[in-house]
Amino acid sequence: MNQRFVIGMLTLGLACSSSNGTSDGGASGAAGTKGGGGTTGSAGTTGGAGTTGSAGTTGSAGTTGSAGRTGAAGTTGAAGTTGSAGTTGAGGTGTSGSVSVLMHHNDLARDGVYVDAAMTKAATMSMAIDTTFANAKVTGNVYAQPLYLAGKGSVPDQVIVATEGDRVYAFNAATGAATWSQPAAVGTAVGAGVLPCGNIATNGNTLGVTGTPVIDGTNRIIYLDAMTTDTAAKAKHMVHALNADTGAEQSGWPVDVNATAGSGGMMFSSLVQNQRAALTLVGGKVFIAYSGHVGDCMGYHGWVVGISTTGSPAVSAWATRAIAGGIWGSSGIASDGTSIFVATGNSKSSAGAGPNTSSGDSGGSWGDSETVYKFPTSLAAPAMTTTTDYFVPNNWVSLDDADADIGGTSPVLMTVPGVTPLVVALGKDGNAYLLQRSNLGGMDATPFAKLKVANGAIINAFAAYTTTKGSYVVFKGGGSGCPSGQTGGLTAIKITAGATATTAPTMSVAWCGGPGTSGSPAVSQTDTTGAVTYVWSVGSDNKLYAVDGDTGINALTSATAMSAVQVIQTPIIANGRVFVSSNSQVYAFKPTSP
Repeated sequence: MNQRFVIGMLTLGLACSSSNGTSDGGASGAAGTKGGGGTTGSAGTTGGAGTTGSAGTTGSAGTTGSAGRTGAAGTTGAAGTTGSAGTTGAGGTGTSGSVSVLMHHNDLARDGVYVDAAMTKAATMSMAIDTTFANAKVTGNVYAQPLYLAGKGSVPDQVIVATEGDRVYAFNAATGAATWSQPAAVGTAVGAGVLPCGNIATNGNTLGVTGTPVIDGTNRIIYLDAMTTDTAAKAKHMVHALNADTGAEQSGWPVDVNATAGSGGMMFSSLVQNQRAALTLVGGKVFIAYSGHVGDCMGYHGWVVGISTTGSPAVSAWATRAIAGGIWGSSGIASDGTSIFVATGNSKSSAGAGPNTSSGDSGGSWGDSETVYKFPTSLAAPAMTTTTDYFVPNNWVSLDDADADIGGTSPVLMTVPGVTPLVVALGKDGNAYLLQRSNLGGMDATPFAKLKVANGAIINAFAAYTTTKGSYVVFKGGGSGCPSGQTGGLTAIKITAGATATTAPTMSVAWCGGPGTSGSPAVSQTDTTGAVTYVWSVGSDNKLYAVDGDTGINALTSATAMSAVQVIQTPIIANGRVFVSSNSQVYAFKPTSP
């Protein structure tokens, strides 16, 4: 099984299925006040690194990149000497005094935690739609999470959102009024009939920007991937860099991925690839991960593309050797500030096969499917002779054959008191996997800990947090083994330390709650102790919900429903308010009680 085997390219087919169907559902997360990297780089609300560059080489960012709670954005300040990390940490305070949300789920760890002193019990229980923000209208369905950029000089705080109509909008965070004269057009979105399969460009809808953009807060640049059609009606993935204050394209951009990305003698093919995973900035590069279209049709691969953000854009790339193995998770690439972490999905036996096959069928070889990978920013593949930088479960072939892969949800980096730093992965097989971040396990590995936590497939953007009562992972979906009498669309797993840091921790389902059918969660805490913690989500009724982070007991059901919200859309918490993108507008919620 350890043999590295490059699988030959096969004739493209058109078989479609429902593989990873709900992973087309957008993204979420944000920065809140815990910000570590943001526009000021290190140290949460006091800022420090970003604009001064103090985070980069000094590593002022915490071990998980979850900034506010640990001090900033990654073990090396995520930006390194190039400064790209300081701008992408968890928020940071801007010149306006506000805290930014610069990336999906608020930080490089992708844990979805927002530390905001204003999110008290009284404020949470009284949240209502802010009617003065009603003009933040958009065109094109919204799968990507909104972002929040603190103001600078005469430029106000802005809420940034990108749509499937290939439009990027900037709204005044106080009023909802547009801050650009018109939305930035990043191409002509792809309509029905162009793609071989998929579920976004259907019923009159188009495919444009799906993955959540990332913002360089120091240089005030928005990076995003847009699926577009050119004059020959050919689908292309174009990576853009927009001035966040004007919407104008930066010099040297956009970058045509189809024309520039290659790996192992194979070139990127935009037609069969889609881009759902949130973008990230680490070490002077923007990283973009790709999967296929829903249906697993044709000969797509899992790709990670890195583009340098200083000087002329230079492209590097890595791709799975087996057909398929997509990186589907909407939270995208996690990072500790030095390395990046991704999870790949199921492989296929051939380009024309459906998802319920494997490169390993009939004695075939593994080709990077069902893997949690740790890459350097160079994207050099880890040595297969070691166990430190990749994890492949010993049942990878059966996971492939069942289309029960671990790539439908992105990994999250988590630090639990008394436990060696963790990588948490959730599978479509209903299992939670805990891995030691310093030694993932290698081929045919036994995870650090594993527990069946759901009766169905887990496909979402999950959150991870620690309170005064314990450490939790909370995900969208019905739980397995819920406490007696508890049900709901959210499930929380409690992680308890073992006898030593390297003794396997234990997991248990702590609570099940929230709306009966829920979107992906985000977490607010009033301070770094987690004494007041709430889990936020949007129900299938398009109402905003908040539940207690330790018990799952409901604290808020908003009185008014929003217009249609995509299933994997997550709320963000910023400066005492909650923001959610629907398919027609961005909503702001504010408390009616302090």
